[in-house]
Amino acid sequence: MFKSIFDQYEWNEVKAGIYAKTSRDVEQALHHQRRSLDDFAALISPAAAPYLAQMAAISNTLTRQRFGNTMQLYIPMYLSNECQNICTYCGFSLDNKIKRKTLSPAEILMETAAIKEMGFDHVLLVTGEAHQQVGTDYFKKVLQLLRPHFSNISMEVQPMDEEDYRELTAEGLHAVLVYQETYHQDDYKKHHPKGRKSNFEYRLETPDRLGRAGIHKMGLGVLIGLEDWRTDSFFTALHLGYLEKTYWQTKYSISFPRLRPFSGGLTPKVVMTDRELVQLICAYRLLNQEVELSISTREEETFRDHIIHLGITAMSAASKTNPGGYVVDAQSLEQFEISDERSAAVIAEMLKGKGYEPVWKDWDPAFSGQ
Repeated sequence: MFKSIFDQYEWNEVKAGIYAKTSRDVEQALHHQRRSLDDFAALISPAAAPYLAQMAAISNTLTRQRFGNTMQLYIPMYLSNECQNICTYCGFSLDNKIKRKTLSPAEILMETAAIKEMGFDHVLLVTGEAHQQVGTDYFKKVLQLLRPHFSNISMEVQPMDEEDYRELTAEGLHAVLVYQETYHQDDYKKHHPKGRKSNFEYRLETPDRLGRAGIHKMGLGVLIGLEDWRTDSFFTALHLGYLEKTYWQTKYSISFPRLRPFSGGLTPKVVMTDRELVQLICAYRLLNQEVELSISTREEETFRDHIIHLGITAMSAASKTNPGGYVVDAQSLEQFEISDERSAAVIAEMLKGKGYEPVWKDWDPAFSGQ
């Protein structure tokens, strides 16, 4: 289990080590053909800031070698804003007095029709964390409903047990995104004071349960702004390295959600600049040529237009972050505010204009015999 490795590291020691890196450490990391976790620490350190142009050039080359001039496009479908957790940063938090909604099968098909009209064949299903309202049985019915319509179905919902993941994988689930939010245990408890999500270890061990269940792909990440982003990213990379060695048949992706406004608001503890986000994206690519790197509509359009050359391989488009946001209930509360509000067609044309091929379908169930 990853926890046995995680327990060998102490947050403050890791943080001090990153901030102690020098320009010499960065230059050595740039020179290496295969980079270690220690190299990654140098590349995300403040000392690497003057080397951003070199990092970006290498990242662009490595990404094109592995992924070509393609960009995967996906869209989230929010199924429910029911949630049994209190989270300080989320509009769906239990203590927020909002109208709660869970989509019915008929409403899901209405949302599906709108999404298919935009051209998407990859959908990310999202809910709050409410096991009674949106548990395994609900998800099984949703997957059965959506399999005829989408080639690639991913989920970002509450962590579940291994057997739950086995059942959902058998129903056509392709990928699961589960973000630790922060690897800082004390701050994790501060931001998750109530609900099942308050169990740090259960969440930390979710990727292990996914790996044992045979999931095709899993996504990792932290919520940037809760804690020092460099230290959190080091632990994410540590987690990724462990998972790739242990569950080598599974694919992996990394996302970069920066804390965005929501109803109630939370002031970020740490503000990451655009330049620092570019540094982090490039550092991940220099560390790992195989991992998919994803950027969402949280980011504003000019930034997204420029970042696609620097390591990103997947991006969402035309996103709505509320249940039924496409046609059913456009006015229901969003989980967070998006920044890039362009249509999917506009995003696709932007990509083509930059020499990239928009990929609406990057997986077919036939590959796994489903």
